[in-house]
Amino acid sequence: MASSQSHPDSYIAYAFTKKGGNLEKLSIPWKDPQPGEVVIKVLACAVCGSDEQVPAANLPIQYPRIPGHEIVGDVVAVPATEKLWKVGQRVGGGWHGGHCMTCSSCRKGDYVTCQKEDINGILRDGGYGEYCTLRSEAVVSVPEDMDPAATAPLLCAGVTCFNALRHMDVVPPEWVAIQGIGGLGHLGVQFAKAMGYRVIALSSGPSKEALARELGAHEYIDGSKVDQAEALLALGGAKVIMCTAPNAEVIQKLLPGLAIDGTLLLIALEGAPITVSPIALLGKRNKIRGWVCGDARDSEDTLTFAKAHNIKVMFQTFSLDQAQEAYDHRSTARFRAVIVPGL
Repeated sequence: MASSQSHPDSYIAYAFTKKGGNLEKLSIPWKDPQPGEVVIKVLACAVCGSDEQVPAANLPIQYPRIPGHEIVGDVVAVPATEKLWKVGQRVGGGWHGGHCMTCSSCRKGDYVTCQKEDINGILRDGGYGEYCTLRSEAVVSVPEDMDPAATAPLLCAGVTCFNALRHMDVVPPEWVAIQGIGGLGHLGVQFAKAMGYRVIALSSGPSKEALARELGAHEYIDGSKVDQAEALLALGGAKVIMCTAPNAEVIQKLLPGLAIDGTLLLIALEGAPITVSPIALLGKRNKIRGWVCGDARDSEDTLTFAKAHNIKVMFQTFSLDQAQEAYDHRSTARFRAVIVPGL
């Protein structure tokens, strides 16, 4: 038997209605969840830089599209077929919005490389609204004692940093360098420190040194004063350089700063090409590797680890009616803009 709390006949959401446009306020008719779906009341939805993919139409976007893939809310409706999630549970949704279960990747349990991967807020409507419908297999269990606004950014920015680092060939107390101290980087520093690595923060200018050290960085290298790759080598080289800020010119110059068998780890969305000579990789057996977020289980692991190690998200809140303002502050808020419909 289907189960639901009382709900309105329609609700407010903000959507992009055309390529290159701004967010528009829409009234969305209520739809009961279909088999394999749950409906949640949104408590918080963080704004991610990759939300830009909707108005840019770099992926096959169908308009209107409600963006948002860092979502925390409470389940308010489930179909009769739902066996895991129940009305009243605190849950979330990240970038990974669902998988087909049958492709070669899914059969290996590698759901984030599903050939038919669904993406919340990109290929299906996301969390810039009062309610949101999520696919059941991609729903994330969220502890009720975690602040929704502080938790939402962990479902993309957080899981990307955590999940990427835990899959790298690096062992404490080797050096991990974090390029960029922003929405991703301020979390990367904290995760790396909590994992037991020696942490180097890389930024340009002195303004973020105090914050980087407060977050757990053991060293700070200011690119406006020194060659960062040379400074990394003076410390013995970084086993991993995790690049969180999209700047191809800066990123490619960091490669010589890797230790033997080191990895240049790319998690920032950067469209510009990086030029690398094979010679730069051969001598020290270095490699360049990309990583993208994770599935629901990875997100749950991220939340468990963040809670245990007191990982703190720095964020600024906005009401739902300030959705455009929040979106416009996606790269300037310190460090994550979070839409809270209840404000």
